[in-house]
Amino acid sequence: MKEQAKRNRYINPYLGGFILGILIIAAYYFSSEGLGSSGGFRDVSIAILDKVAPHYTESNTYISARVEEGAHTWLTFELLGVIFGAIISAVLFGRLKWSVGKAPHITKKKRLYLALTGGILWGIGTQLGRGCTSGLVLSGMALNSLSGYFGLISIFGFGFLFAFLFKKLWIQSKNKKA
Repeated sequence: MKEQAKRNRYINPYLGGFILGILIIAAYYFSSEGLGSSGGFRDVSIAILDKVAPHYTESNTYISARVEEGAHTWLTFELLGVIFGAIISAVLFGRLKWSVGKAPHITKKKRLYLALTGGILWGIGTQLGRGCTSGLVLSGMALNSLSGYFGLISIFGFGFLFAFLFKKLWIQSKNKKA
């Protein structure tokens, strides 16, 4: 426990927030776009689909327009940076391990199935909603957009509500086993 506390003292959330703010400003300056993860996933998916089924990508209006623009936008590199940055951070702070975080009453298989289902629904929802929640809040607030502020209030408000509800369920199921 002391070892973990010793490692955590080097993680400063205020510095992280400041750096994230600078990155958002740089993103708007250099690309005229904000930050968000769904665009990177979309671009990678389109690039793969174009390699696997080029006739389909040509016939689909939305996808063909993205292929013509170049499926690999800077968001692809943002996505890769997030993935490799997380791995490097985990290695540096001794947190890199293979495990499945789950509630006590759920099997690993069920947890992975639910995570995959949630990821697919997230991907569909971000495309229908024209972006992800992090892009809405970070990029929206950087532009001083009212929707960015409403997004922040909604995300954290519902997050606290659901955390409260699911924490009660988690604790109840834990107590039933004991």
